[in-house]
Amino acid sequence: MSIDYIRYDLLVQDALRSVVRKVVSEAARSGLPGDHHFNIAFKTQAPGVVIPPAMLQRYPDEMAIILQHEFWDLAVTADAIEVSLNFSRKPERLTIPFDSITGFSDPSVPFGFKLEPRIAAEAAPAKPTPVVREPEKKSEAPSAASAAPASKPSRPASAPKPVEGPAKTPEKPKGGDASKVVSIDAFRKK
Repeated sequence: MSIDYIRYDLLVQDALRSVVRKVVSEAARSGLPGDHHFNIAFKTQAPGVVIPPAMLQRYPDEMAIILQHEFWDLAVTADAIEVSLNFSRKPERLTIPFDSITGFSDPSVPFGFKLEPRIAAEAAPAKPTPVVREPEKKSEAPSAASAAPASKPSRPASAPKPVEGPAKTPEKPKGGDASKVVSIDAFRKK
């Protein structure tokens, strides 16, 4: 067998990450269209990940979030997704680098794919240390209304709904829709 000097597997991974970047960027600008919503799974120990300490304890390896009803301040940088979500009715800011993402799906269509987290072997320590955001010390706990951004949230702050994201993992399409799911393993040499 020939050696893959082009590294098609990495090119496909980069292309799939650009899909995530594009659709989440559009949602940050214009909101979620129709019934679309996103399940995003990521490695919690990956470099650059910022999550609450309680979530890191609960999900020491990988967790998934759902961007559907109750999220605020969604922003996309060149390297990461930043979003505010409620955990136990407390707003927290998360930073999820694109390189840490292991799965993306939009169950409304259904569409989804899995990714390998991209961590450079020479840049990653033996056990990556995540950035953990400590809770702010204030005289009173922030309310969901005070955590809402100046921009339009996807659901009004006056109608709180329990966060669905942390406990769920991306759904797999059922039946005949499996042809829409792309697995990078199909392109790898055995």
